[in-house]
Amino acid sequence: MADNTNTMIDPKIFQYLQAHAEEQTEVGDKLTQIITGFNRHISTAQGHLSRIHATPLQKLGPLLSQVESEGIKPAIESIGELNKFASNYPYYKYNFRWRSAVQNLIYVMLITAWLGGLSSESKPGELGRLLRIEEIGEILKVPVNLEDRDAFHITIEEYILALTDLTDELSRLAMNSVTMGNIDLTVRISQFIKDLFAGFQLLNLKNDIVRKRIDAVKYHVKKVEDVIYDLSLRNLIPKAAEQV
Repeated sequence: MADNTNTMIDPKIFQYLQAHAEEQTEVGDKLTQIITGFNRHISTAQGHLSRIHATPLQKLGPLLSQVESEGIKPAIESIGELNKFASNYPYYKYNFRWRSAVQNLIYVMLITAWLGGLSSESKPGELGRLLRIEEIGEILKVPVNLEDRDAFHITIEEYILALTDLTDELSRLAMNSVTMGNIDLTVRISQFIKDLFAGFQLLNLKNDIVRKRIDAVKYHVKKVEDVIYDLSLRNLIPKAAEQV
């Protein structure tokens, strides 16, 4: 009778594969749990921010406070949990799972700061403030643009993509500001996104997705320029606004 215990393949190979397959499943399940809560907080913040298009500028304070307390603050706790857990595993193996959520959170923070929220100690409530990527990292308490170790971090690509989301939303706000009678805000937005687009032109980017999103910013610029042109024809832009 033949001895079936003698095989040409070491059973440990399959034991190793099974163990790693189970580990990946467990990691995936935990990430799904964290990111689901993370996205819920971001959706709450975005829901509140959707009201900026029908809220006068002088009444934005309470709305932005609500965005921060009910959306951004809980999201910071979630990203802290994600940072702690994901840093135990290769970053580029799993980062596709949270990339969109992180980008959305950065966008929420950018527009909140631009409208006067997330105030710094030096310039509280400043309209038109652009958060740098380092400031994003400080607020979220996570590293940015890591190159010396394999751990969770905020990437430059995520930040740039969030900036393109910001220009898209501000171009929409510029149009709605006219209907609310706040032409000064429309002019300020026009200057800001033009300056931002000019800055984008200095970048030498190799990521196709980022390049395409930056190319789309010119349409956001044109949309607002058309509004400004229409207002100018009607002599509706105050002299003070023109100087901005």
